[in-house]
Amino acid sequence: MSSRSPERVHVVIERTDGSRIVRLPAPRWLVSVAVGIGGLALVAAGALYTDYVALKQQREQFAALETRLLEQQQVIDGFQQRVSRVRAEVDSWRDLREKIWQPFGPDAGAPVRSTGVGGGTATRHLENPGPRLSILDELDQLTAVVTEEGDSLRTLERFIGKAGKVLASLPSRWPVRGPVNSDFGGRSSPWSSSSSEFHGGLDIGATRGTAVIAPAPGTVVFAGQHAEYGVALVIDHGNDIKTLYGHLTKVTVAQDQKVQRGQPVGLTGNTGRSSGPHLHYEIQVKGQAVNPRSYLWD
Repeated sequence: MSSRSPERVHVVIERTDGSRIVRLPAPRWLVSVAVGIGGLALVAAGALYTDYVALKQQREQFAALETRLLEQQQVIDGFQQRVSRVRAEVDSWRDLREKIWQPFGPDAGAPVRSTGVGGGTATRHLENPGPRLSILDELDQLTAVVTEEGDSLRTLERFIGKAGKVLASLPSRWPVRGPVNSDFGGRSSPWSSSSSEFHGGLDIGATRGTAVIAPAPGTVVFAGQHAEYGVALVIDHGNDIKTLYGHLTKVTVAQDQKVQRGQPVGLTGNTGRSSGPHLHYEIQVKGQAVNPRSYLWD
């Protein structure tokens, strides 16, 4: 009984011109397996390529998203910096408001928000400031602060509008710049070391011929020679307020002349009862000498 030989397949490799080069015999099952393996390899290669393309697209999208997030973070940081600058500006408003209200006393200023507080827990708050606020919370708080300060400034504006004429008439400017050689109040007499006296103004040191400036608008009510102050000048600013300038070399305005704030009215000197060149500057309210420092803002 003879056995049947396995069926074979011949694999032929030819040149492009049709001439045969190699002829390889192989079993049919081997060729089928080779073809199957080749097909699986092509399918696997196609799947890997598809995954590679998809992964590459996702990486590009991720890179674009990362860039966008960075840009948004920069915008957020810039916004928070601007909020900080606005907060600093609002704080400067508060300082300015308090400085303006201070000369008028506590009764004339804006209402006080709270009474006195202690400082026992300050360290704890500084060490643990709490979670950082979101942008919306920061914006809400900033809006509330700006609104509050706006109301305070509008109140101040109304007050200044009503008191503007009175404020403008106050002698708030130094008539001359220089060291204060003798302040307001009691002092040892410069003429007798064993006695004391009351000094009704400020003796401001200045070289002879220094211009004296009117600290506020008013009318000249005296310009001439005085027994104690030598060449002297008195300006009436209204509201029972007058200013006196003593020991001048010269008066550059005339009796009954109206003067404006900042206008030169005389020159410093050493006339009258004086030990050296200076200006005796005095403010009188209802005929009584008061401390000029209470009026000097500028």
